[in-house]
Formats: sequence, structure tokens, C-alpha cells
Amino acid sequence: MTHALPKANNVIEFEPRASLASPGRPVRGFPASSVAAHAVAPDPVFADAPPQGHETEIPPSTPDLNGADLDDTIADAASWLQGRQDGDGHWVFELEADATIPAEYILLNHFLDQVDDPLERRIAVYLRRGQGPHGGWPLFHDGDFNISASVKAYYALKLVGDHPDEPHMVRAREAILAHGGAAASNVFTRYTLAMFGQVPWRACPVARVEAMLLPRWFPFHLDKVSYWARTVMVPLFVLYSRRARAENPRGVDIRELFITPPEKERRYHTNPTGHWLGRVFLGVDAVARLLEPLFPTVAERKATEKAMAFIGARLNGVDGLGAIFPAMANALMVFHILGYGRDHPQVRVARQAIDGLVIEKGDHAYVQPCLSPVWDTGLASLAMAEVDAQAHGLDTRGAAMRESAVANACGWLRDRQVLDTVGDYAAWRPDVRPGGWAFQYNNDHYPDVDDTAVIGMLLDRARLPENKEAIDRAAEWILGLQSENGGWGAFDADNEYYVLNNIPFADHGALLDPPTVDVSARCLGFLAQLGYDRDHPAMARGLVYLREQQEPDGSWFGRWGTNYIYGTWSALAAFNAVGEDLQAPHIRAAVAWLHRRQQADGGWGEGCESYWTEKRDFVKASTPTQTAWAVLALMAAGEVDSPEVKRGIAYLMKAPRDGGMWDEKLYNAVGFPRVFYLKYHGYPAFFPLWALARYRNLTRGNSQRVSWGL
Repeated sequence: MTHALPKANNVIEFEPRASLASPGRPVRGFPASSVAAHAVAPDPVFADAPPQGHETEIPPSTPDLNGADLDDTIADAASWLQGRQDGDGHWVFELEADATIPAEYILLNHFLDQVDDPLERRIAVYLRRGQGPHGGWPLFHDGDFNISASVKAYYALKLVGDHPDEPHMVRAREAILAHGGAAASNVFTRYTLAMFGQVPWRACPVARVEAMLLPRWFPFHLDKVSYWARTVMVPLFVLYSRRARAENPRGVDIRELFITPPEKERRYHTNPTGHWLGRVFLGVDAVARLLEPLFPTVAERKATEKAMAFIGARLNGVDGLGAIFPAMANALMVFHILGYGRDHPQVRVARQAIDGLVIEKGDHAYVQPCLSPVWDTGLASLAMAEVDAQAHGLDTRGAAMRESAVANACGWLRDRQVLDTVGDYAAWRPDVRPGGWAFQYNNDHYPDVDDTAVIGMLLDRARLPENKEAIDRAAEWILGLQSENGGWGAFDADNEYYVLNNIPFADHGALLDPPTVDVSARCLGFLAQLGYDRDHPAMARGLVYLREQQEPDGSWFGRWGTNYIYGTWSALAAFNAVGEDLQAPHIRAAVAWLHRRQQADGGWGEGCESYWTEKRDFVKASTPTQTAWAVLALMAAGEVDSPEVKRGIAYLMKAPRDGGMWDEKLYNAVGFPRVFYLKYHGYPAFFPLWALARYRNLTRGNSQRVSWGL
């Protein structure tokens, strides 16, 4: 793929900004001297942290970290990444989850009586290949057995035509029964089974559509849950209230997966948190079930109309309701049970949105949970920008083409900024003007705080005059979405109604969207890169939040990336951006933690299992993505010349790759901890290149201080 060179006034200047802590650096109305006034006092929690820079030898086979080997690796990877850019300026890579989404796609087709045998047979190939040695299906590559994913995968394979006596089906069935049978599945799986007539509706928590009519002061209200819960729940309310029934044209059942016949099972419901409130809500659910026959039909009708208005306003064209598969699928099933014909415009567009998530590869196919073009484009562009961030003594092969690639990406991103649609965030922030970016191609009702901060940093770094208005609107929106505790959530402000985690519906533990370290760190990095001083009220509150969230061992939890390595990189990048004293105890404790977590091969790795407390330190293998995060984190903390960084860079240079794509099978991100995991296929391309280029810039440049917010 070729790209036209930019016009002269569009050339991106990649010279780094001065350090945000540099004397005399102008920041929005605050003297530079105020930066030094916030040196952090020693924290006794970290008094015993290991000293900086403990000795670690670099393997004798280390490639040349400062010469041709490094230059060639960077040039090769950057050229490959540039070649993957779309003609309109954006990047998009596959986003893979577990067996659940492709299995649900098959189940959806059979619910609707829209069976697609050729495609479903190819999805079945993918499902069979994902079966683990334990006989079931995991939530991530090479993970432990998961009952809900296994039940859905088994059912999907049986719908496609796999006979229960085939060896892989026997192994799956034995594993499912050994783990309590299908009755032990999670809430969302039981709703699906109820719609297919495999369990009675009493197996599901009450989810009446009349919830649409509840006032905001009521303990439950849609405005009090996360965007993803909102878009999934509203159509599910209708499905539950109408007791939706799948067409299931082949009459396939899975009664063999139950230890006790499903109609006789009495132990479907459990307390999701173990808290006493969970027991209370179980009681409320039982009472509501008894009262359901008494609910007036006029209220159900009015609530259904309100639910359909909600769906219609957010249907989002070919990008789908909420731009996420579960919400899209629920919406399409609602249209079906309400009698919408296949030619109805809303049905056609909803079906197109779902089919747009299918990935077909050779002899198999799978279904993505959503698309990630804005996120991919932002990260890919920042990696490309890093390649040419210094002008002194660097290999400049392809620099003009890379500048053009980033300029084109900026133009594509500017066109996707949400400037006119007031999203659901306005329920609690009605005076905040739109100005964010969504994660997907389009999702205007649900702009993403994390994406907005990353895109804002890119646009600012690109130094294109036409970016200014977009940057200003993004900063205004970010400031408006800060929560009272100083942090930022992914889509909403102050979404911390933790009592709702105790309702029976919330057994997945992801009903809310509270502030998180990684998103908050990105916002602080963005604002700092724009020149907001640490004395600015929003910055000061955000920094307090970030320090308070540090774990006792010195790390930070990673909500949207796996896991503590991701969170620690995010936090250290933000602290560097605001000019934090890099010798402060909390910084040194984080550095010491990263040193301890380095593996014998020089890389870093952290399993998705680390989201379980008892497996907090689980490492399966080093990965290029997590090694890059660790190296970027250490460089942000002033460790550019440390043996640990050099060993990490050596690992990245020696790790197998195909052009600019490093080999990586393990999953690298999370949708919902302990419930839903993700593999961003672009991460092993973006982050290793980014880390190698930054290392080169800092070791050959005029300063070893990272000059950017990320």
C-alpha cells in the first residue's frame, strides 16, 4: 500500500516537548516552580522496597541494542505496520474473545430460524479447536475450564450437527457434569437456556421490563449501571417479560448436561458476592417472582414502548446497539418476538451489524465481540510517531511516509469525534458538551474516555494546526467526566452504585463502570501533555486518586489490560507526565515490583489468571506485549539505562515475529475480570515497536526523560 506525501503544511514535527517538570516550562497559568512544590513525602508502606537497579546480567547472545540490529528491527516493524493501514488512514485489527461469542452467534441463528450451515460449520471448526485438555472451554487461551463457555460451546456444536457420542462431545459433557452441570451456568447463560426451553424461567433472576419506569431515586435505575449493562439489559427486559421462545427449528436440546432434570432443579440462584445484601436481594427476587402474575398489562405495555424507544434511538446503524455483540443480538431477538419482519429496516440493519463482526479465516470462522478501529488507530499512530520522535543520529528510513501515515490517521480520527450527540453520560453530567471518541467506528451515545485521552495525546503530539479544535473539545469533555473521587471511569462519571453488585442479575461482577487506574492515568497524561499543571484542581484530585490506588506491593491493578503490568505502566506514565519526583517512594516501589517480575528470558508475562486473588502472581510465559508495557513503564520511571530495560529490549529483539507482528498466543486484555477476556491482535504490533523506538530515542537523544503523556 502506498501513501501520498503530506502537503508542506501538514508535515508532522516529531520533536519532543520539553519535560513537564522543566524549569520555565509554561503551563496554563501556573508557575513552573509549583511542580517542585509537590514532591511526595516518603510512604512507610514502601519503606522496605528493594533498592533501585539490582544487578541483572544481559544474556551473552544479546543483539546490538544501539546499532544496526535495533535500527533494522524498528524499520522492519514500522514498515509492516504502515502497510496494514487502510487507504482512508485508519488501522483495525481483529479483536478476539472466548468461545462464548461465536457460540452465541450460532444460538442466535437458531433462535431466529436463520440457520447458515456453511458459516456455522466453519465456526464449529473454531470451537472444536478451542476445546481445552480439561474437556471444556476456557475464557482465554490455555486457561482453566469455564462452565458457562463450555455449555454454550457444547450447545452450539450440537446445533451445528455434532453428535453427543463424538469423542470431543463426550469429553465436554463429562467435564460439564463434573463441574455441576448446566444448572451451574451463570445468569446470562441461563437466560439463553430459558429462551431455548432448556431450563424453566424461574432459573433466571426477575428482569421485568417495568424496570424502565422506575424513578431515579429507586435503588435500581438504568442510569446507575454501566453502558454495556444498559444496552444489554433493556432488550433483555423485553425478552424476559415476553418469555421469549427460540424457534430452534431442529429441536435440539441439551438435557444430557443436567445432573438433576432442569424442571426439578431448585438451586439455580446464588448470592453473587456473599454479602448479606445478596441474601436480601435473593429474597426480593423470590417475592417479585410470586407477584409477577399481578403486574398490570398497561404498565408492561408502557414500559415496552419505552424500551423500544431506547433501542431505536441507539440502534447505531450498521455498527449496532452499543456496538457490542450481546446488545446487538438481544435487540435482534426482540425485533423477532415482537413480530418485525426480516425486511423491516431496523431488522435488516441490526442483522448487518451482527454479521459485520464475523471473521472468516481459511477453514474456520469466529465472531468478534465488537470492533476496535479508533483504539487501534490511536495506538498504531502513537507507535509510528515514536519511531521518528528524535532527530539526532537515528535511522530515518521511511520517515516521510510515516509522517504521512500519522497525518492521515489524524484526519480520519478528527472526522469521528462525537461533537453533536449528547450521550448517556449526560444523565449525570448534563452540562458537559460532547467531545469524545467512541471505541468503534460509530457509537455516538457511548464515547470512551480512554480512547478520547489517547486520541487527544496523539493529535497534540502530531502538531497539526487543524487538530487544535478537536483537542480542546476532547480536553473539555475529559474534564467534565471526572468523578468525585478524582478518577475517571470508561464511559460515565461516578458510576459507583456498588450495592447493585449484590443483585442476582449481577453474578458477572461487571454491572458498574467505576473509575479505574488505567483510564485515570491516561486522562492525567493527556491533560499534562497539554500543559495542565499538577496544581490544577482536576490534576491534583486525579493524582491523589492514583496514589491511593497503589497496591501494597507497589503495583497498580489493570482494569482494561492484563493486568498489574498494564496498570503499573499506565500509572508510571502519568506520574512521569506530571513531573512527579521519580525517586519518590511510590515510584521506586513500582520500579522494584517490575524488577522482581522480570522473567529469566528477560521478558515479562502475566496470566489472565492474575485477576483471581489466589493467582495474583501467575505467570504462564513472557509475552511481547507485556514486556513492552514493562519496558515503557521503567523508562517512564527513569530506568532507561537499567539492566532490566536492556534485557527487556533484548527479549523483544530476539522474540519471533513476522514483519511487525510479534508472535503472541496468550490473551492480553480483559472485558470483565474473571468473566470475559480479550485478545487484541494489534497489541503485539503496536507495543513492541513503541518500546523499541522509545528506547532508541532516549538512549540516543538529548534527554532520557520521556516527554509525552504516554
